[in-house]
Amino acid sequence: MCGTCGCHDEHSTVHLHTPDREIAAIEPHTHPHRSIQVEQSILAKNDKIAHQNQHYFADRHIYVLNVVSSPGSGKTTLMTKTIDRLKDRVRVGVIVGDLATDNDAQRLRSTGVPVVQITTGTLCHLEAQMIRQAAEQLPLDNIDLLIIENVGNLVCPAAYDLGENLRIVLLSVTEGEDKPLKYPTMFKSADIAIVNKMDLAAAVEFDRPTALQNLHKLAPQAEIFEVSAKTGLGMEEWCDRLLQSCRSMANLSEECNR
Repeated sequence: MCGTCGCHDEHSTVHLHTPDREIAAIEPHTHPHRSIQVEQSILAKNDKIAHQNQHYFADRHIYVLNVVSSPGSGKTTLMTKTIDRLKDRVRVGVIVGDLATDNDAQRLRSTGVPVVQITTGTLCHLEAQMIRQAAEQLPLDNIDLLIIENVGNLVCPAAYDLGENLRIVLLSVTEGEDKPLKYPTMFKSADIAIVNKMDLAAAVEFDRPTALQNLHKLAPQAEIFEVSAKTGLGMEEWCDRLLQSCRSMANLSEECNR
C-alpha cells in the first residue's frame, strides 16, 4: 500500500474547500524509511480515528458511505443521479477527495446539497482524520446521509477505514470483467459492488456472466447492483437500498435514546 507507493511527500499539504473558502487542513504523514513498522503505525493511528468517526457520526444519526473506484468509472455521475433521486426524501451531504481540481465537487454542488472538497495533492487516498476535519465544515445537524467520494484509486484506499457504514466499490463495464481479479483487496473489503455504465455493456462486449462470477468469487459478502446512471437502469433498487439503510440508522438511534 502507501508504505511503498510513494504517494506521501513531506512537502505536500491537504486542503479542504467549501464553496466560499479554502482551509489548510493537514500535513500528511511521511515515510522517510518506508518500513513495514512505519506503515503499521500509520494504519493503527488511522483505525483509531476511524473508530472515533463511527461514534461521531452515529451520535448524530448520520449514515456514511465510502465510494471507491478507479478513475473514470462514473462515480461522480452516479452520485449526482443518486442525490437527485434521494434529496427530497433524505438530507444528503458530500465529501469529495481528488488529487487536483474541484470539478467533481462543483458537479455535485449543482444538486443543491452541501459539499466539501478535499484536495490531496500527491496523496492517493483519503484518511480518517481528513474526513473528521472535512465533516466539521458541513451542517451535520441537517444531514442524514453522508457520501464520501474517495480519490480514484483501487489500491491505497482499500487499507484506510474512514469510519463509514458501507464501503461501495464501482466496476465500470468499460474496465473489463477481470477488474476484481486485478484488485482483490479492494473488492474483498467492499460491502456493495456496483457494476456501472450498463448502457454501454453491449457496445464494449462486456461479458456479464464472467464479471458476476469474478465478483462472487472475490467478494461473496458484497451485494451487487447493476446500474446505468444515464438511463436509470437499476437506480431505483440502488436508491431504495440506501433509504432502507438510512431509516435503519434513524430507528436504531431512536431506540438507543429511549
